[in-house]
Amino acid sequence: MINNFSEKIKGDKIIWIVVSILAIFSFLPIYSASSNFGNGMILSNLLKHVSIVFVGFLIMFFTHMIPYKYFKGLSVIGIPIIIVVLVFTSMQGTIIEGANASRWLKLPLIGLSFQPSSLATVIIMVYTAFYLSKNQNKNIKFKYSILPLWFPLSIIVLLILPSNLSTSIMIFIMTITLIFIGRYPIKYLFGIFSSGIFVFCLFIFLVKSYPNLFPNRVDTWSNRIENFFDPSKEESNYQIQRAKSAIANGSLFGVGAGKSTMKNILPQSTSDFIFAIITEEYGIIGAGIILFLYTLLLFRIIVVSYKSVTDFGQLLALGVGLPIIFQAYINMGVAVHLIPVTGQPLPLISSGGTSIWMTFLAIGIVLSVSVNDQEDLISSENPLNILGEEV
Repeated sequence: MINNFSEKIKGDKIIWIVVSILAIFSFLPIYSASSNFGNGMILSNLLKHVSIVFVGFLIMFFTHMIPYKYFKGLSVIGIPIIIVVLVFTSMQGTIIEGANASRWLKLPLIGLSFQPSSLATVIIMVYTAFYLSKNQNKNIKFKYSILPLWFPLSIIVLLILPSNLSTSIMIFIMTITLIFIGRYPIKYLFGIFSSGIFVFCLFIFLVKSYPNLFPNRVDTWSNRIENFFDPSKEESNYQIQRAKSAIANGSLFGVGAGKSTMKNILPQSTSDFIFAIITEEYGIIGAGIILFLYTLLLFRIIVVSYKSVTDFGQLLALGVGLPIIFQAYINMGVAVHLIPVTGQPLPLISSGGTSIWMTFLAIGIVLSVSVNDQEDLISSENPLNILGEEV
Protein backbone atom coordinates (compact mmCIF):
# COMPACT_ATOMS: atom_id res chain seq x y z
CA MET A 1 0.00 0.00 0.00
CA ILE A 2 2.83 2.38 0.88
CA ASN A 3 4.58 1.53 -2.40
CA ASN A 4 1.40 2.21 -4.36
CA PHE A 5 1.00 5.57 -2.63
CA SER A 6 4.63 6.55 -3.23
CA GLU A 7 4.26 5.72 -6.91
CA LYS A 8 1.47 8.29 -7.13
CA ILE A 9 3.75 11.04 -5.78
CA LYS A 10 5.06 12.64 -8.93
CA GLY A 11 6.61 15.90 -9.96
CA ASP A 12 9.68 17.70 -8.62
CA LYS A 13 11.03 15.52 -5.82
CA ILE A 14 13.11 18.31 -4.27
CA ILE A 15 9.97 20.42 -3.81
CA TRP A 16 8.29 17.48 -2.10
CA ILE A 17 11.29 17.07 0.22
CA VAL A 18 11.67 20.76 1.07
CA VAL A 19 7.96 21.24 1.75
CA SER A 20 7.87 18.10 3.90
CA ILE A 21 10.89 19.20 5.93
CA LEU A 22 9.46 22.68 6.58
CA ALA A 23 5.97 21.41 7.43
CA ILE A 24 7.12 18.60 9.72
CA PHE A 25 9.72 20.80 11.39
CA SER A 26 6.94 23.29 12.21
CA PHE A 27 5.61 20.85 14.83
CA LEU A 28 8.59 21.63 17.09
CA PRO A 29 8.37 25.45 17.26
CA ILE A 30 4.56 25.34 17.32
CA TYR A 31 4.64 22.98 20.30
CA SER A 32 7.25 25.12 22.05
CA ALA A 33 5.61 28.49 21.35
CA SER A 34 2.16 27.16 22.33
CA SER A 35 3.13 27.54 25.98
CA ASN A 36 2.15 31.15 25.40
CA PHE A 37 -1.47 29.94 25.53
CA GLY A 38 -1.11 28.15 28.87
CA ASN A 39 -0.30 24.55 29.79
CA GLY A 40 -3.81 23.35 29.03
CA MET A 41 -3.58 24.52 25.42
CA ILE A 42 -0.13 23.26 24.44
CA LEU A 43 -1.10 19.77 23.29
CA SER A 44 -4.44 20.78 21.81
CA ASN A 45 -2.81 23.58 19.80
CA LEU A 46 -0.17 21.16 18.49
CA LEU A 47 -2.78 18.56 17.53
CA LYS A 48 -4.79 21.23 15.75
CA HIS A 49 -1.71 22.31 13.81
CA VAL A 50 -0.79 18.71 12.94
CA SER A 51 -4.32 18.05 11.64
CA ILE A 52 -4.24 21.25 9.55
CA VAL A 53 -0.87 20.29 8.05
CA PHE A 54 -2.16 16.77 7.33
CA VAL A 55 -5.15 18.20 5.44
CA GLY A 56 -2.71 20.52 3.67
CA PHE A 57 -0.67 17.56 2.43
CA LEU A 58 -3.88 15.97 1.11
CA ILE A 59 -4.73 19.23 -0.69
CA MET A 60 -1.25 19.32 -2.24
CA PHE A 61 -1.37 15.64 -3.21
CA PHE A 62 -4.75 15.76 -4.95
CA THR A 63 -3.98 19.13 -6.57
CA HIS A 64 -0.73 17.87 -8.09
CA MET A 65 -2.68 15.05 -9.77
CA ILE A 66 -4.86 17.54 -11.68
CA PRO A 67 -3.49 18.48 -15.14
CA TYR A 68 -2.60 22.15 -14.79
CA LYS A 69 -4.46 23.12 -17.96
CA TYR A 70 -7.72 22.77 -16.03
CA PHE A 71 -6.74 25.63 -13.72
CA LYS A 72 -7.40 28.02 -16.61
CA GLY A 73 -11.14 27.49 -16.50
CA LEU A 74 -11.22 27.20 -12.72
CA SER A 75 -9.60 30.63 -12.37
CA VAL A 76 -12.14 32.21 -14.72
CA ILE A 77 -14.95 30.75 -12.64
CA GLY A 78 -13.16 31.61 -9.40
CA ILE A 79 -12.76 35.36 -10.09
CA PRO A 80 -16.46 36.34 -9.77
CA ILE A 81 -16.96 33.88 -6.90
CA ILE A 82 -14.07 35.25 -4.82
CA ILE A 83 -15.20 38.83 -5.46
CA VAL A 84 -18.66 37.99 -4.11
CA VAL A 85 -17.10 36.22 -1.11
CA LEU A 86 -14.84 39.22 -0.39
CA VAL A 87 -17.79 41.61 -0.58
CA PHE A 88 -19.81 39.43 1.79
CA THR A 89 -16.85 39.14 4.18
CA SER A 90 -16.28 42.90 4.26
CA MET A 91 -19.94 43.44 5.16
CA GLN A 92 -19.72 41.39 8.36
CA GLY A 93 -18.55 44.36 10.38
CA THR A 94 -15.21 45.53 11.68
CA ILE A 95 -14.70 43.89 15.06
CA ILE A 96 -15.71 40.50 16.43
CA GLU A 97 -14.24 39.47 19.79
CA GLY A 98 -11.50 42.05 19.38
CA ALA A 99 -10.42 40.78 15.95
CA ASN A 100 -10.82 42.30 12.52
CA ALA A 101 -13.90 40.43 11.31
CA SER A 102 -13.71 41.79 7.77
CA ARG A 103 -10.75 39.46 7.14
CA TRP A 104 -12.60 36.29 8.07
CA LEU A 105 -15.64 34.45 6.83
CA LYS A 106 -17.47 32.28 9.30
CA LEU A 107 -18.47 28.80 8.12
CA PRO A 108 -21.26 27.92 10.57
CA LEU A 109 -21.90 24.40 9.30
CA ILE A 110 -18.39 23.22 10.22
CA GLY A 111 -17.57 25.79 12.89
CA LEU A 112 -14.46 27.18 11.16
CA SER A 113 -13.31 30.59 9.98
CA PHE A 114 -11.95 31.11 6.48
CA GLN A 115 -9.73 33.96 5.22
CA PRO A 116 -10.82 34.67 1.63
CA SER A 117 -7.81 36.89 0.88
CA SER A 118 -5.52 33.83 0.93
CA LEU A 119 -7.66 32.09 -1.68
CA ALA A 120 -7.97 35.32 -3.65
CA THR A 121 -4.17 35.47 -3.96
CA VAL A 122 -4.02 32.04 -5.60
CA ILE A 123 -7.00 32.67 -7.88
CA ILE A 124 -5.81 36.06 -9.17
CA MET A 125 -2.30 34.75 -9.86
CA VAL A 126 -3.63 31.74 -11.79
CA TYR A 127 -6.02 33.98 -13.71
CA THR A 128 -3.27 36.47 -14.56
CA ALA A 129 -1.03 33.65 -15.79
CA PHE A 130 -3.89 32.42 -18.00
CA TYR A 131 -4.57 35.88 -19.45
CA LEU A 132 -0.90 36.52 -20.22
CA SER A 133 -0.33 33.10 -21.79
CA LYS A 134 -3.41 33.55 -23.95
CA ASN A 135 -2.05 36.83 -25.28
CA GLN A 136 1.65 35.96 -25.60
CA ASN A 137 1.67 36.33 -29.38
CA LYS A 138 -0.60 39.35 -29.50
CA ASN A 139 0.16 43.06 -29.45
CA ILE A 140 -1.60 43.87 -26.17
CA LYS A 141 -3.32 47.24 -26.02
CA PHE A 142 -4.02 48.73 -22.63
CA LYS A 143 -7.63 49.61 -23.39
CA TYR A 144 -8.40 46.02 -24.33
CA SER A 145 -6.85 44.65 -21.13
CA ILE A 146 -8.72 46.94 -18.72
CA LEU A 147 -11.83 44.81 -18.40
CA PRO A 148 -10.37 41.26 -18.55
CA LEU A 149 -7.19 41.93 -16.51
CA TRP A 150 -7.02 45.17 -14.55
CA PHE A 151 -10.66 45.37 -13.48
CA PRO A 152 -10.80 42.08 -11.49
CA LEU A 153 -7.33 42.73 -10.06
CA SER A 154 -8.34 46.22 -8.91
CA ILE A 155 -11.61 45.03 -7.38
CA ILE A 156 -9.90 42.25 -5.41
CA VAL A 157 -7.09 44.51 -4.15
CA LEU A 158 -9.53 47.26 -3.13
CA LEU A 159 -11.78 44.79 -1.29
CA ILE A 160 -8.83 43.39 0.69
CA LEU A 161 -7.10 46.74 1.31
CA PRO A 162 -9.24 48.09 4.19
CA SER A 163 -8.81 45.02 6.38
CA ASN A 164 -5.46 43.61 5.25
CA LEU A 165 -3.03 46.18 3.92
CA SER A 166 0.00 43.89 3.65
CA THR A 167 -1.86 41.19 1.70
CA SER A 168 -3.35 43.71 -0.75
CA ILE A 169 0.11 45.21 -1.36
CA MET A 170 1.60 41.73 -1.82
CA ILE A 171 -1.09 40.77 -4.35
CA PHE A 172 -0.52 44.01 -6.27
CA ILE A 173 3.30 43.66 -6.32
CA MET A 174 3.25 39.96 -7.20
CA THR A 175 0.73 40.49 -9.97
CA ILE A 176 2.73 43.37 -11.44
CA THR A 177 5.85 41.18 -11.25
CA LEU A 178 4.13 38.33 -13.09
CA ILE A 179 2.73 40.71 -15.68
CA PHE A 180 6.23 42.09 -16.24
CA ILE A 181 7.61 38.55 -16.63
CA GLY A 182 4.73 37.80 -19.01
CA ARG A 183 5.99 40.52 -21.36
CA TYR A 184 3.10 42.92 -20.89
CA PRO A 185 4.09 46.27 -22.49
CA ILE A 186 6.36 48.06 -20.01
CA LYS A 187 5.13 51.47 -21.14
CA TYR A 188 1.77 50.68 -19.50
CA LEU A 189 3.18 49.15 -16.30
CA PHE A 190 4.70 52.39 -15.04
CA GLY A 191 1.33 54.12 -15.32
CA ILE A 192 -0.42 51.22 -13.59
CA PHE A 193 2.09 51.20 -10.75
CA SER A 194 1.78 54.97 -10.32
CA SER A 195 -2.01 54.69 -10.35
CA GLY A 196 -1.83 52.05 -7.64
CA ILE A 197 0.24 54.34 -5.43
CA PHE A 198 -2.16 57.21 -6.07
CA VAL A 199 -5.20 55.11 -5.15
CA PHE A 200 -3.48 53.92 -1.99
CA CYS A 201 -2.62 57.50 -0.94
CA LEU A 202 -6.19 58.58 -1.70
CA PHE A 203 -7.52 55.75 0.45
CA ILE A 204 -5.28 56.77 3.36
CA PHE A 205 -6.41 60.39 2.99
CA LEU A 206 -10.09 59.40 3.04
CA VAL A 207 -9.71 57.17 6.06
CA LYS A 208 -7.75 59.84 7.90
CA SER A 209 -10.50 62.33 7.07
CA TYR A 210 -13.27 59.93 8.08
CA PRO A 211 -11.76 57.72 10.81
CA ASN A 212 -15.08 56.07 11.65
CA LEU A 213 -15.04 54.23 8.32
CA PHE A 214 -12.24 51.88 9.38
CA PRO A 215 -11.55 52.36 13.09
CA ASN A 216 -8.02 51.58 14.34
CA ARG A 217 -6.71 50.24 11.02
CA VAL A 218 -4.87 53.32 9.72
CA ASP A 219 -3.62 54.10 13.24
CA THR A 220 -2.17 50.59 13.38
CA TRP A 221 -0.41 51.01 10.03
CA SER A 222 0.91 54.45 10.99
CA ASN A 223 2.23 53.25 14.34
CA ARG A 224 4.05 50.31 12.75
CA ILE A 225 5.74 52.54 10.18
CA GLU A 226 6.61 55.24 12.72
CA ASN A 227 8.05 52.69 15.15
CA PHE A 228 10.19 51.27 12.36
CA PHE A 229 11.67 54.55 11.12
CA ASP A 230 11.81 56.50 14.39
CA PRO A 231 14.34 55.00 16.86
CA SER A 232 12.98 57.19 19.66
CA LYS A 233 9.71 55.26 19.48
CA GLU A 234 11.35 51.85 19.36
CA GLU A 235 10.68 51.18 23.03
CA SER A 236 6.93 51.30 22.37
CA ASN A 237 7.24 48.57 19.72
CA TYR A 238 6.66 45.68 22.10
CA GLN A 239 6.70 42.91 19.50
CA ILE A 240 9.89 43.92 17.71
CA GLN A 241 11.81 44.43 20.95
CA ARG A 242 10.94 40.94 22.19
CA ALA A 243 11.65 39.41 18.79
CA LYS A 244 15.09 41.01 18.71
CA SER A 245 15.73 39.81 22.26
CA ALA A 246 14.78 36.27 21.25
CA ILE A 247 17.16 36.39 18.28
CA ALA A 248 19.96 37.76 20.48
CA ASN A 249 19.38 34.98 23.02
CA GLY A 250 19.76 32.37 20.30
CA SER A 251 23.27 33.45 19.33
CA LEU A 252 24.98 30.98 16.97
CA PHE A 253 23.73 27.58 18.13
CA GLY A 254 20.54 28.47 20.02
CA VAL A 255 19.34 27.65 23.51
CA GLY A 256 17.84 24.31 22.48
CA ALA A 257 14.47 23.01 21.32
CA GLY A 258 11.66 24.06 23.63
CA LYS A 259 13.92 26.20 25.81
CA SER A 260 12.92 29.63 24.52
CA THR A 261 12.33 32.19 27.26
CA MET A 262 10.79 34.85 25.03
CA LYS A 263 7.97 32.64 23.77
CA ASN A 264 5.98 33.38 26.92
CA ILE A 265 6.01 37.16 26.42
CA LEU A 266 6.31 37.55 22.64
CA PRO A 267 2.87 38.16 21.06
CA GLN A 268 1.99 36.04 18.00
CA SER A 269 4.85 33.67 18.86
CA THR A 270 3.20 30.82 16.92
CA SER A 271 2.42 32.83 13.81
CA ASP A 272 3.81 36.25 12.85
CA PHE A 273 6.96 36.02 15.02
CA ILE A 274 7.65 32.30 14.99
CA PHE A 275 10.93 32.90 13.13
CA ALA A 276 12.25 34.74 16.20
CA ILE A 277 11.43 31.71 18.37
CA ILE A 278 13.13 29.41 15.86
CA THR A 279 16.25 31.59 15.91
CA GLU A 280 16.29 31.66 19.71
CA GLU A 281 15.97 27.88 20.04
CA TYR A 282 18.08 26.79 17.05
CA GLY A 283 20.40 29.76 16.68
CA ILE A 284 21.62 31.57 13.61
CA ILE A 285 22.57 28.21 12.11
CA GLY A 286 19.00 26.92 12.42
CA ALA A 287 17.59 30.18 11.05
CA GLY A 288 20.09 30.00 8.19
CA ILE A 289 18.91 26.49 7.31
CA ILE A 290 15.30 27.71 7.19
CA LEU A 291 16.33 30.59 4.93
CA PHE A 292 18.27 28.16 2.72
CA LEU A 293 15.25 25.85 2.39
CA TYR A 294 13.00 28.68 1.24
CA THR A 295 15.67 29.82 -1.21
CA LEU A 296 16.02 26.25 -2.48
CA LEU A 297 12.26 26.13 -2.92
CA LEU A 298 12.44 29.37 -4.92
CA PHE A 299 15.16 27.85 -7.12
CA ARG A 300 13.10 24.72 -7.81
CA ILE A 301 10.02 26.81 -8.64
CA ILE A 302 12.10 28.70 -11.20
CA VAL A 303 13.42 25.38 -12.57
CA VAL A 304 9.87 24.01 -12.92
CA SER A 305 8.86 27.19 -14.73
CA TYR A 306 11.91 27.08 -16.99
CA LYS A 307 11.32 23.45 -17.95
CA SER A 308 7.63 23.94 -18.72
CA VAL A 309 6.75 23.35 -22.34
CA THR A 310 3.87 25.85 -22.38
CA ASP A 311 3.63 29.58 -21.71
CA PHE A 312 0.82 28.98 -19.25
CA GLY A 313 2.86 26.42 -17.32
CA GLN A 314 5.82 28.77 -17.07
CA LEU A 315 3.74 31.70 -15.83
CA LEU A 316 1.56 29.52 -13.60
CA ALA A 317 4.49 28.05 -11.66
CA LEU A 318 5.96 31.50 -11.05
CA GLY A 319 2.58 33.11 -10.38
CA VAL A 320 1.55 30.81 -7.52
CA GLY A 321 5.07 29.98 -6.33
CA LEU A 322 6.73 33.39 -5.98
CA PRO A 323 4.18 34.78 -3.46
CA ILE A 324 5.05 31.93 -1.07
CA ILE A 325 8.74 32.84 -1.06
CA PHE A 326 7.99 36.57 -1.01
CA GLN A 327 5.79 36.08 2.05
CA ALA A 328 8.47 33.99 3.77
CA TYR A 329 11.11 36.66 3.19
CA ILE A 330 8.73 39.34 4.50
CA ASN A 331 8.03 37.35 7.67
CA MET A 332 11.73 36.80 8.34
CA GLY A 333 12.49 40.42 7.49
CA VAL A 334 9.98 41.60 10.08
CA ALA A 335 11.46 39.36 12.78
CA VAL A 336 14.95 40.80 12.27
CA HIS A 337 13.58 44.34 11.95
CA LEU A 338 14.45 44.88 8.28
CA ILE A 339 10.90 45.94 7.42
CA PRO A 340 7.88 47.16 9.42
CA VAL A 341 5.48 44.69 11.03
CA THR A 342 3.09 43.31 8.41
CA GLY A 343 1.21 40.44 10.07
CA GLN A 344 2.23 37.96 7.36
CA PRO A 345 2.76 34.37 8.66
CA LEU A 346 5.75 32.19 7.79
CA PRO A 347 4.49 29.78 5.08
CA LEU A 348 4.33 26.09 6.06
CA ILE A 349 5.60 26.82 9.58
CA SER A 350 3.34 29.40 11.28
CA SER A 351 0.12 28.21 12.84
CA GLY A 352 -3.06 28.92 10.94
CA GLY A 353 -5.65 27.27 8.79
CA THR A 354 -6.48 29.05 5.56
CA SER A 355 -2.95 30.33 4.97
CA ILE A 356 -1.44 26.86 5.37
CA TRP A 357 -4.00 25.22 3.11
CA MET A 358 -3.61 27.87 0.39
CA THR A 359 0.17 27.46 0.54
CA PHE A 360 -0.20 23.71 0.02
CA LEU A 361 -2.70 24.39 -2.79
CA ALA A 362 -0.23 26.70 -4.53
CA ILE A 363 2.61 24.20 -4.19
CA GLY A 364 0.31 21.48 -5.52
CA ILE A 365 -0.26 23.61 -8.61
CA VAL A 366 3.50 24.04 -9.09
CA LEU A 367 3.91 20.28 -8.78
CA SER A 368 1.12 19.78 -11.29
CA VAL A 369 3.12 21.83 -13.79
CA SER A 370 6.21 19.70 -13.15
CA VAL A 371 4.23 16.44 -13.37
CA ASN A 372 2.50 17.15 -16.67
CA ASP A 373 5.54 18.71 -18.32
CA GLN A 374 7.63 15.66 -17.39
CA GLU A 375 5.00 13.41 -18.96
CA ASP A 376 4.74 15.61 -22.05
CA LEU A 377 8.53 15.60 -22.43
CA ILE A 378 8.73 11.81 -22.13
CA SER A 379 5.90 11.49 -24.64
CA SER A 380 7.58 13.83 -27.13
CA GLU A 381 10.93 12.00 -26.81
CA ASN A 382 9.34 8.61 -27.51
CA PRO A 383 9.38 8.13 -31.30
CA LEU A 384 6.75 5.40 -31.04
CA ASN A 385 4.34 7.66 -29.21
CA ILE A 386 4.24 10.74 -31.40
CA LEU A 387 0.48 10.55 -31.74
CA GLY A 388 -0.05 9.99 -28.02
CA GLU A 389 -0.75 6.28 -28.41
CA GLU A 390 0.23 3.91 -25.68
CA VAL A 391 3.15 1.62 -26.44
